[in-house]
Amino acid sequence: MLESLRNKRILVVVAHPDDEILGLGATMHRLIEDYGVKTRVIILGEGITSRSDTRDRSEWKKQLEVHRKNIYAAQEAIGYDSVGIYDLPDNRFDSVALLDLIKILEKEKIEFDPDVIFTHHGGDVNIDHQRTFEAVITCCRPMAHESVKTIVTFETMSGTEWRASTDPKHFIPNFFVSVSKTGIEAKIKAMESYEFERRLYPHPRSPEALMIVAQRWGISVGVDFAEAFCLVRNIN
Repeated sequence: MLESLRNKRILVVVAHPDDEILGLGATMHRLIEDYGVKTRVIILGEGITSRSDTRDRSEWKKQLEVHRKNIYAAQEAIGYDSVGIYDLPDNRFDSVALLDLIKILEKEKIEFDPDVIFTHHGGDVNIDHQRTFEAVITCCRPMAHESVKTIVTFETMSGTEWRASTDPKHFIPNFFVSVSKTGIEAKIKAMESYEFERRLYPHPRSPEALMIVAQRWGISVGVDFAEAFCLVRNIN
């Protein structure tokens, strides 16, 4: 599967700053280093204003400025090519018309012309993740002119694994990428760039937890470290 991604144009579509790192930070690092991919990340939401009762951007002005700088620090740690940053309301994507999300993605698709899209698992507990997935699937309907031939979803720690155990929408990966310890360390460094998102162990976003999750998926497929994905569509 990875060989089929060599020299491809990959668009990573996420809801919040840090999701791009949690979902596929080490895989991006490997694809960029070893497979010559060109990668653009789209971050749809601003990521922090839901921590207030109402969305008052002026109240969060300084934090939002820091948050944006953190995006670029994380980008440097991973090495991806470019980023598009939007300003949709954090954890309120259900208040945004799905068509508005789709229009953003259509514009990005026209400009970047990706072969592959990575995005959130549609069954995450986070509403912004769910809506992002819906927008990608709708935007990439498999019609004759559609250029995106591959859609892959990822888990987002502290969002995917918190789905109720009885819910049928669990993340069930069918595609694993073996990554190096160096790749996981790059992922952790990128995640630690996010001043308002990093957490202490045993939180799922802590450095220790990210290493453990990579080891867990690695053990499940017989390698030292891995990131897990679900291949939603692949047209050859």
